[in-house]
Amino acid sequence: MDNQESSNTRSIGISMVVLAWVVLLGLLAWWFTNYQASQRNPNQQISVQLSSDGIQEIVLQRNRYGHYVATGSINGKPVTFLLDTGATDVSIPEPLANKLKLKRGVRQVYNTANGQITAYTTKLDRISLGGIELRGIRASINPSTQGDEVLLGMSFLKNLDFTQRGDTLTIHAPRE
Repeated sequence: MDNQESSNTRSIGISMVVLAWVVLLGLLAWWFTNYQASQRNPNQQISVQLSSDGIQEIVLQRNRYGHYVATGSINGKPVTFLLDTGATDVSIPEPLANKLKLKRGVRQVYNTANGQITAYTTKLDRISLGGIELRGIRASINPSTQGDEVLLGMSFLKNLDFTQRGDTLTIHAPRE
């Protein structure tokens, strides 16, 4: 009996050690995934402040790759933006445009850094970055792009004032 009890105790001990390692590895994987997401998009929670002259402003941090990536929304649905002053329009990957139920408009050829592409015009009812919201913004649905990152181009950004200093970009809402 003592041998069997000893064997059972050993089996339980081994099972507990294995379970502890599985839990530890799971927690490490969860932490690392969240860490990577925060490195890619350090602006997941954007707070709106009032500037010295009473205008709404948001401050974005540059990510480790040198880009300004931020969480926002299109027509009330959350999206991830990559700010791109070289893009004429807001450019939405086709799979994401389908999820957002955006209507394809006129077919148009765009000249990009990677050559010519064909995309489709669309109009966004609402687009928000932090607490800054604009309506009726011209955009394009890009069938050449996969993924879920929206290029936040000049059709949105031209309505705002922004200043870059070091690793921060301060964006001011339009005056009303």
